[in-house]
Amino acid sequence: MSLLTCRDLSLGYDGNVILKGLSFSVESGDYLCIVGENGSGKSTLMKTILGLLAPFGGSIRTGDGLQPDEIGYLPQQTVVQKDFPASVWEIVLSGCGNRMGLRPFYNKEEKRIARENIERMGLTPLIKRCYRELSGGQQQRVLLARALCATKKMILLDEPVSGLDPKVTSGMYALIEDLNKSDGITVIMISHDIGAAAKYADHILHIGDGYFFGTKDEYLKSDMYRGFFKGGESDG
Repeated sequence: MSLLTCRDLSLGYDGNVILKGLSFSVESGDYLCIVGENGSGKSTLMKTILGLLAPFGGSIRTGDGLQPDEIGYLPQQTVVQKDFPASVWEIVLSGCGNRMGLRPFYNKEEKRIARENIERMGLTPLIKRCYRELSGGQQQRVLLARALCATKKMILLDEPVSGLDPKVTSGMYALIEDLNKSDGITVIMISHDIGAAAKYADHILHIGDGYFFGTKDEYLKSDMYRGFFKGGESDG
C-alpha cells in the first residue's frame, strides 16, 4: 500500500472550494514537489494532508504503518514566529511532542532523538542560542531538525527556502536531498522554484487550472509545464 493516497479530494477554506477531483499517491522513498500558481491551493493541500483542515470531499489514507501524527512538518514562518524567544534545544525537542502521550516530561529517548537531529543539521554549537538571534538559514535548519523529531518516514515542507540567499538555499536543498536519498525519508515539498523541482524531485504535482501528477520526466513534457511558462508565471 502507498505511504499516502489521496482520492478525489475537494479542498478549500472558509466554505470556498479551490480545488476539486484531486487524486495522487506517494510511495515510500518518493520525493514529490508540489508546484503551481499563487492561490492554487498548495498550502491548503498540505494542511489537509496533516489534518489541520478537513477536506470538503474525497479521502486521504496513510499506509505502511504511517500514522497521521508521525508526519514531520516544516511550515512557512510568520514574522512573529521568527522572533520566538526559545532556545534551539527547546524548539527541536518540542518536535518529540507526539511521542509523549500523557507524560508531562520528555524521556531519555526523546532527548537522544533531539540531540541526534540537532547534530545532523550542524546545530550543536548553537544548541543554547535563542532562536530569534539566528540567521534565516539557521532558523530553517532548526525547524527541519524539529520536524525530523516527529518522523522516520515522511516530512512535509512548505517553501523551505523562501527568503534565503542562493548559497543557503543550495545548502538547504542538499540537506533535504540527503534525508531522502540517504535516510529514505519520503519528502513532499511545496516549491515556487520549478528549476529546483525538476532537479531534485522524482515526482511532480502541479495544481492550478486542473492538475498534473506524474514523474519529473513526464511533467517536463506535459502541456501544464509548457503552459506555466508560456503564461509568464515565475512563482507559486
